Amino acid sequence: MTKVAIMCADGCEEVEALTPVDVFRRLGIQADMVGLSSTTVTGAHDIKLTADKVLDDFLLGYDAVIFPGGMGGAQHLRDCKPLEKLMVKRQQDGKWNCAMCAAPTAFAHYGLLNDADYTVYPGMEEDVAKEAKNSRFHEDITVVDEKHHLVTSRGPATAMAYAFQIAAVLGIDTNDLQHAMLYDFLKENI
Repeated sequence: MTKVAIMCADGCEEVEALTPVDVFRRLGIQADMVGLSSTTVTGAHDIKLTADKVLDDFLLGYDAVIFPGGMGGAQHLRDCKPLEKLMVKRQQDGKWNCAMCAAPTAFAHYGLLNDADYTVYPGMEEDVAKEAKNSRFHEDITVVDEKHHLVTSRGPATAMAYAFQIAAVLGIDTNDLQHAMLYDFLKENI
């Protein structure tokens, strides 16, 4: 059974945390919200989130680990040494790691973006370049790096595209859900 974890830290962008949870649960996929140090998380806009679990080694067992952005949340994720160790191990094991908005800066700090293709919130590519050797920034809505098993995205408005892209790399058919959620209508009319 496919399962994903969404890492939630204080200061995270709520829409970026909850959109993947919503999409994956609608798909019938186990989507666990994982708090960095507590099951109670306060988002960047003072919205209280309740995580299902607190960070532990179980993170290694997920098919994808998803980082929402938000500057404060991304900094907390970046500075968590136990999380860094787990994320590096996940990449070594060929597991999918996903980050959007400001969160790719955490991946750069961990070394996950070295020699990788990625995107990040506009203007933060310079921060990533300082830490990620030979990384290649793209302005696309989402960027998939198959070699390094990475999915990255730009910011709050791209959260749904990000969630559907993660599902796609995991081999999950989302056509019916895209139609039911009017995502296909949105793509055709923007």
